[in-house]
Amino acid sequence: MDLDRAIVCLVTDRRKLVSDGGSEARAALVALAGDAVAAGVDLIQVRESGLETAELVDLVREIAGIARSGATRVVVNDRVDVALAAGAHGVHLRADSIAPRLVRTMVPDDFLIGRSVHSVDEAREHAAGADYLIAGTVFPTSSKPSATSWLGASGLRAIVEAVRVPVLAIGGVTVDRAAEVAAAGAAGIAAIGLFLPANGPVRLTVDATRLQFDTSRSAS
Repeated sequence: MDLDRAIVCLVTDRRKLVSDGGSEARAALVALAGDAVAAGVDLIQVRESGLETAELVDLVREIAGIARSGATRVVVNDRVDVALAAGAHGVHLRADSIAPRLVRTMVPDDFLIGRSVHSVDEAREHAAGADYLIAGTVFPTSSKPSATSWLGASGLRAIVEAVRVPVLAIGGVTVDRAAEVAAAGAAGIAAIGLFLPANGPVRLTVDATRLQFDTSRSAS
């Protein structure tokens, strides 16, 4: 990943595109992935619950094929087996999953490993073996209405300062908040809602996010 610019990660959720999660949702998701690759998104995290393994492998294989036309890398949420079978670039591990250092012993050297973390302690524990961390929930978000606390910019900064791997912020991230995320020292952002069609073309969102990072970094 290019650390000279903001790392941008699209996290997928087909049901946010078409609520029934069926064939129309899959088609919409594949189209969104194509737009993300064309826009220069660094990572696509395929996080699609409710699919049979064969269906998930098929979907990941198709998205990974699209990604070959650009520099985007595709990781699969928590399913190392699916990532390997579908030719994805790596896996993104949940906060309650196996440790990255153990996964590292099972996969090729160039296999990308990410991990979700929610605290400094988790970040320190799992940075070894991980290529990046996604820290959250940073800001209030409608996708996690039951959450009673958030990291905020200060909590995000504490995680960033505790580890040596890139940290991406997730949860309530908007283009307007990207500067605050950058000021906390994060390497980039990960999001679902930010890239939904209602927020406009993916390319404009990516460019605007990176501009916010560039402006914040120049000012510091």
